[in-house]
Amino acid sequence: MSTTCTICPRRCRLAPGQTGFCRARRNEGGTVVAGNYGRVTSLALDPIEKKPLARYRPGTLVVSLGSYGCNLRCPFCQNAEISQAGEKNIPWREISPEELVDLTLDARSRDSRVIGIAYTYNEPLVGWEYVRDCARLAHERGLVNVLVSNGCVETSVLDELAGLIDAANIDLKGFTDAFYDACSAGPGALACVKSTIERLAADPACHLEVTTLIVPGMNDTDNEIDSAARWLAGLDGERGRESITYHVTRFFPRWHLTDRGPTPVETVYHLAEVARRHLSYVFTGNC
Repeated sequence: MSTTCTICPRRCRLAPGQTGFCRARRNEGGTVVAGNYGRVTSLALDPIEKKPLARYRPGTLVVSLGSYGCNLRCPFCQNAEISQAGEKNIPWREISPEELVDLTLDARSRDSRVIGIAYTYNEPLVGWEYVRDCARLAHERGLVNVLVSNGCVETSVLDELAGLIDAANIDLKGFTDAFYDACSAGPGALACVKSTIERLAADPACHLEVTTLIVPGMNDTDNEIDSAARWLAGLDGERGRESITYHVTRFFPRWHLTDRGPTPVETVYHLAEVARRHLSYVFTGNC
C-alpha cells in the first residue's frame, strides 16, 4: 500500500517499492525505511574545525562519514556526487553501527585527539535511524556525536535524537522562502529549518553553530544577512548574542550553478561585519 514519508515537509507519497525525492527513503511493505542505512560512501578523519565547528573542542578530530541522498536540490551543491546520488549511482560499503564505533575507538587509540563521530557530507537525517543507532553506541563508549545537516527535518526526528547530539552545525541556506524554493525544498522549508535551529539552540547539551553559504545574486544582501543574524541573536534571550556561532562562507561554482564566479572575498568579509551587529562570534570560511 502507498504511504507517506513524514521526516520532512516534502511529505513524499510513496507506492510500494518506491524511493522518495531524497533517493534514500523507500516504501517497504507499507513502511517507509532508510534504504541507505549503513551504506557509507565517504569516510575520513577530519579536524573538528572542518565541519565547521569553531568553538567546540578546537584542535580535536572526528571520524566523518556520509551516505547518499538529500531532501534538497541546491543548485550550488558542494557534495553533489553523493548527496544527489542514489544507491545505483555511487559506490558504497556497509558499515554497521558497531563497526563504526569500533573503527572510531581504534582511531582514538592511535591518536588521542579523536573524540567521536561526525554525520556529514550528504544529508545525514534522510537516514536518521542510522545516526540514532550509531550515536547511542558512541555515547555508551565515551564518544561524542556531531551532526552537520540542512535542518530540514520534522520535530519527530529531533525527538528520536534527543540527548544524542553533542554538537551540530545547521545550514541556514538563506532567509527567504524564495531561496529555499530555488533549492527545491518544498513548502514550509524555511520555517522547518528555523524550528530545528530553535530546538537545538534551546538544548543545553548540544553546542550549536550555523552556516550560510553566500551565493552571489541569491542571498548576498546586507538585509538578508542582517535579518538572519538578528533572528539568531534572539533565540536565547539576553544570552543570544553570545550563544550562537555563525559562519558566513564563500561560494564557488559547482554542480548546476556555474553561471557566476566565486563570491568576492570582500563581500564575505563585509557580510560578516553585518552579522556582527547582532552576534559576537562570526567566522568567515573558504576565503
